[in-house]
Amino acid sequence: MEKQWLFDSDSTRQYTKVRQEFIAEFLAAVRRKITLESAADVGAGVGYFARFLRDLGFRVLAADGREENVAEGRRRHPDIEFVCHDVEAVSFSQIGRFDLVLCAGLLYHLENPFRAIRNLYVLTEKILIVESMCSPGEFPSMELLDEGQVEDQGLNFVAFYPTEPCLVKMLYRAGFPFVYRFRHLPNDPQFVNTPRRKKSRTFLIASRISLSNSNLLLGGEPLRRVLSSSDPWTTWWSRIADYWESKFIAAKGGLRRVLKLSRGRVRSV
Repeated sequence: MEKQWLFDSDSTRQYTKVRQEFIAEFLAAVRRKITLESAADVGAGVGYFARFLRDLGFRVLAADGREENVAEGRRRHPDIEFVCHDVEAVSFSQIGRFDLVLCAGLLYHLENPFRAIRNLYVLTEKILIVESMCSPGEFPSMELLDEGQVEDQGLNFVAFYPTEPCLVKMLYRAGFPFVYRFRHLPNDPQFVNTPRRKKSRTFLIASRISLSNSNLLLGGEPLRRVLSSSDPWTTWWSRIADYWESKFIAAKGGLRRVLKLSRGRVRSV
């Protein structure tokens, strides 16, 4: 009996199509201004996105951490080079350098997503496209979650799911000078908040060069200091107290400036 690949299910193929259409629109706009010829598909599975990039005219290398995925990808796409390599391994960054790197549906399956992002930075000559699940939250943090033992999940079935601010921060700290969010994400329930479920996925662009695109928003690096009003140990009471203390300090500083100014006027008279 022929193996049934989860990548080939109707729901997965439909979601792959949604992502491919979104990426194609972005790349069409970017390639009018920037030359992009080589590409790496990291976390390639059996090659749906690698073939997509190949059809767009890229020279493509496909990388995946599972031998069975790589073997199937080679069988389906003999004109595309597939390599088996763990994106979390330090040696992963040695697979080459590429104008474009695509990392779709991978980072949230990993035990060490920051290590993987550092590897992706080394691979990227110009632009990295990241598509990922993200846990809800306004601060940079990660949720350690257990995943079901199915073949398109991570290698160890336990993974850190980052918030979107966490992804942005990791991309900046890996070395990318520009990290962009999208004004408008794909028309799919996973990319928006609904009454039944919070937004669960996002697209980000990390780049070594400045990009000009009407759908991109340059984001700053999110900061969360160990001791601050947003640290993990803060309570609602301490936030209120910190707020009014800051107001008091600001008012006291303003009063000092007024008194200093008034004394100066008296002396001058």
